[in-house]
Amino acid sequence: QVQLVESGGGLVQAGGSLRLSCAASGTIFSINAMGWYRRAPGKQRELVARLSSGISTNYADSVKGRFTISRDNAKNTVYLQMNSLKPEDTAVYYCNADVKATPLLKYPEVWGQGTLVTVSS
Repeated sequence: QVQLVESGGGLVQAGGSLRLSCAASGTIFSINAMGWYRRAPGKQRELVARLSSGISTNYADSVKGRFTISRDNAKNTVYLQMNSLKPEDTAVYYCNADVKATPLLKYPEVWGQGTLVTVSS
């Protein structure tokens, strides 16, 4: 099995910064893409940022220039540096990863439990 554990959420004033972390643990052969999604109150879950095992990154238009995703492959950890936070960034942030247990066996989509980010105006 594999687990994703997020940390780093909290309450911050508009214009402030937070850094989220997500560490994968368990039986891991390799991790391809890792990313962050969020679900704001009353809205559907949306992609925030995603990073492949190479250097390909995708960001939601709403966070471009403010958020930066990065990985530490040795630690199986992905980070999300969030700067210039806005009240509309308030959401539960979820980590997601494409993980292989063996060279031929891929886990079903893996999600963390979520971490709440609240941005006050």
